[in-house]
Amino acid sequence: MLLKNITARLGLAFAALLLAAFAASPARAQEEAPPTVLDEPVAQVDNYVIMLSQLKRENSDFRETLVKQRGMSPEQADAEVQKRQPEIILNLINEALLVQKGKDIPRLPEDVEAEVNREVMRVAKDSNIPTIELLEEEMRKQGLLLSDVKETIRRQFMRQAVLQREVDAKVYYGLTNKELKEYYDAHRDRFVSVTLSEIFLSLAGRSEDEVRAKAADLAKRARSGVSFEELVEKNSEHEPTRKTKGVLADPDGKARWFIISDLAKEVGAAVKDLKAGAVSDPVKTDEGYMILKVNERDDSFKENFVRGALTQERGEAERDKYLRTLRNEAYIKPADSFKETIQPILDKDRQQDKQQTKDKQQTASTGGAKTPEKKDKSKKQ
Repeated sequence: MLLKNITARLGLAFAALLLAAFAASPARAQEEAPPTVLDEPVAQVDNYVIMLSQLKRENSDFRETLVKQRGMSPEQADAEVQKRQPEIILNLINEALLVQKGKDIPRLPEDVEAEVNREVMRVAKDSNIPTIELLEEEMRKQGLLLSDVKETIRRQFMRQAVLQREVDAKVYYGLTNKELKEYYDAHRDRFVSVTLSEIFLSLAGRSEDEVRAKAADLAKRARSGVSFEELVEKNSEHEPTRKTKGVLADPDGKARWFIISDLAKEVGAAVKDLKAGAVSDPVKTDEGYMILKVNERDDSFKENFVRGALTQERGEAERDKYLRTLRNEAYIKPADSFKETIQPILDKDRQQDKQQTKDKQQTASTGGAKTPEKKDKSKKQ
C-alpha cells in the first residue's frame, strides 16, 4: 500500500473485524463461555441507552490491542483500560449521538447501509467465500454473528459519515483562497508531488533472497537505459499496473499525483530525492518488492492538496467542538454506578461552553479587538 492509512477508505479498518474470524484459531469457538452477567445501563443518551455489555466489549477490544499491538503485559493492559475508562465511555456517548444524528440526515442511513453491504461482500470475496450464507456459517463456527459484526461496522460508518459531512466538509469548503495560499507558502515542502510507475514482484512461492536479487537486477537494468515499460511488461506481477504499463493511475486512467509526505514511510524515503525519470532502489512491502520510477515531479500549488492538508490539521479541534456541542444539547443521564466517571466529563463540557460563549460576547462587544487596559491617572505621563 502506497499511502499512509490516515484518510484511507473506512472499510479497511473494519474489514479486519470480519477477516479476524477466519484467522483466529478454531479453538476460540470451543472456549468455555464466561459466566452470564445480567446487563445494566451505563448512561442514557437521549433515546439510546449505553449498556454495560457494550462497555465490556470496548474494554476487551482495547485490552487486546494493548497486548497484541503495543506489547503490554495483561496486567499493564488491565491497568491502562481502567485508567482510560472515562475516555472509553466518552467515545460510546459520542458514537450514540452521531448515530442518532445520522438517522436524521436525509439518505445517509441508506448510503451507509449500502456501504456496509458492499464491505461484507468484499470481505467474503477476499476470503474466497462465494455467498453471504456461507460467510455467516463460517463466522458462527468462530463464535461470531454476522448481524453483530454488521451492526458494529454500521455504527462506525455512520459515525465517520456524520463527522465528514457535518464537520470536515464545512472546514474543507470554508477555507478562503488567502488561507490556502498562506498555508502553502509556509509549508511548501509538504506539497512536493510525483506521478509514479512500478514494477512489482511477489514473495508468494519464492524466497525473499531470490525476489530481492531479481528486484535489484531490474532496478539496475532500468537505470542503465532499458525501457521501464518493457521491464513492467515482462516482469511485473501486479495486474492493474501491468495494464497501464506500470503507471499508478486513477480510475479514469490518468496518472495519479501522490504527495510524497502522504506516502508510506518506506515509499516516501525511496522517492523523495529522485528527479523526474529516476528509478528507486527496491522497496520491501508486506507482499513483495517494488521498483518505482518517478515520471513527473512538481511542487506547484494544487488547491485540492492544500485544502486536504489544512482540513486535516484543523479537523480534530473542529470535531471536538462539534461533539461537545452535541453533548451539551443532548439529554445525558449517567447511571448511579457510573456517575463518578461520567459527570466530570459533562461538567467540563458545560464549563468550556460557558467560556466560549463569554469569549464570543466579549469579542462582539469590542468589535473583535481586545479591551484596552485602563490607564492609571495617578501615574505621570
